[in-house]
Amino acid sequence: MKTIIITMLVALQMMQVATAQSKKGTSAPQAKTENGMVEGVIESTGIRAFKGIPFAAPPIGEFRWREPQPVKNWQGVRKTDKFGPRAMQNPVFGDMGFRSDGMSEDCLYLNVWTPAKSASEKLPVLVYFYGGGFVAGDGSEGRYDGESMATKGIVSLTVNYRLGVFGFYASEELTKESPHHASGNYGYLDQAAALAWVKKNIAAFGGDPNRVTIAGESAGSLSVSALMASPLSKNLFSAAIGESGSVLGTLPPVPLAQAEQAGAKFNEQVGKKTLAEMRSISAEELLKATASAGVSRFLSSVDGYFFPENPLKTFQAGKQSQVPLLAGWNSEEMNYRMILGKEAPTLENYTKAVQKLYGEQADKVLKEYAASTDADVEQVATDLAGDRFIGFGTWKWIDIQSKTGGGKPVYRYLYGRARPAMNAEMGNVSANLAGGVSKSTEPAAAKAPLPKGAVHSAEIEYAMGNLALNKVYAWTPEDHKVSETMQAYFVNFIKTTNPNGKGLPEWLPVKAGGDSQYMYLDVESRLETDKHRGRYLLMDAMATKD
Repeated sequence: MKTIIITMLVALQMMQVATAQSKKGTSAPQAKTENGMVEGVIESTGIRAFKGIPFAAPPIGEFRWREPQPVKNWQGVRKTDKFGPRAMQNPVFGDMGFRSDGMSEDCLYLNVWTPAKSASEKLPVLVYFYGGGFVAGDGSEGRYDGESMATKGIVSLTVNYRLGVFGFYASEELTKESPHHASGNYGYLDQAAALAWVKKNIAAFGGDPNRVTIAGESAGSLSVSALMASPLSKNLFSAAIGESGSVLGTLPPVPLAQAEQAGAKFNEQVGKKTLAEMRSISAEELLKATASAGVSRFLSSVDGYFFPENPLKTFQAGKQSQVPLLAGWNSEEMNYRMILGKEAPTLENYTKAVQKLYGEQADKVLKEYAASTDADVEQVATDLAGDRFIGFGTWKWIDIQSKTGGGKPVYRYLYGRARPAMNAEMGNVSANLAGGVSKSTEPAAAKAPLPKGAVHSAEIEYAMGNLALNKVYAWTPEDHKVSETMQAYFVNFIKTTNPNGKGLPEWLPVKAGGDSQYMYLDVESRLETDKHRGRYLLMDAMATKD
């Protein structure tokens, strides 16, 4: 009997030890930041996720329209198990798939997904900035989710930044108040502050602060180019990825005086005269005012602080961050209707439209964007529309970085995979420019034909390995193949600054000043030689003339 009791006690002790070990193995992960301890969650893949970590003080009250302020330290353990609020924004792009904790002016939070089991692993880091035209977007969107990248051995982050009037309003009073004699560019300053946070804190999550790749799409890609130009983010990252866009061609900063004048006009529109009065307006009222008729977009500015000079001059002088760059754009960034309007795609209508757009330069444009028959017009006009919108600016960034980037490699791509049809259960919805969908309660109209190419933002889920998180489209095995290829290139580049790897078509870097080779990304990805360099040289010449 005594032996049986002892045996039972030993067995009980072993069960208690096993249970304790089991609990220890699945306990919530913690990391020690400069401001205090944070506690995240373990995803089903084993990835440790920390969501809603503050990287700056809430930009509210007196901190509205100020450079990001330091986070106040906290005592104890801060739960970081859900996304923070998204930045103030109007619903301009339909359903963008937010998972954020509502919307608030208090929005400066970031999210970390890490495969590291300890703080000593020194894994490569990816910091991703969302798109949305600097008026919408959020780090909680499923297409940017960092879990898939983390399963590939990368510490992955998404970062919130201020948008619209909250991110880019400038005024003479703000410039006078600023210790840097600057105003506007608060959204960009948020991004730089997030990178400074990463430099100081990412080692606690198993990341290497000296191996940080910044990336983004559309406004996020513009942001990457802007961060390369700004002295405030020098030495905070070691490589860059840009998907569709740069400030060298799309939404470039305006002179500070012009931004201040736009701010003064907005003051009149809302009936406020002083900065104190502007700061007293509620965030909701301020946001609503920006949607009123006659209110212009709030543009970034050459403020003498984030941008000491026009970023084009910075790149021309080779003063930008000289880091390896992987960048490109999509085959249907904009629709031919942006050139032709409601007119039929015929040679006659195309010629008239180009003449109206370009005046005395029209013949040169018609030579480079040449259509021989009516059947050619739709594709050629689509190419012209896409280049005007974002293709040229991305090309300019790639081209100039290959010349003045200190010999660091530059890899260019053209993404060509058209999205599949939407899932039938989505009902009466239509795709829109930002990559979300617009839902309608109206009777279903005739379905618009599927795009023939890859529309703006179509590549994000593929590159980040997040097709499964987008339930809108009926993904096929071919789509998953494209995603595996594109994500593999991105992962390799993030880890080694070279996208090439086993089983992938060889991707050669751009040769400065020569016929550029680029990777055409589709079901059968392949290296191609640019046959349309003349288009971009013409656009460059016209931009310089302006």
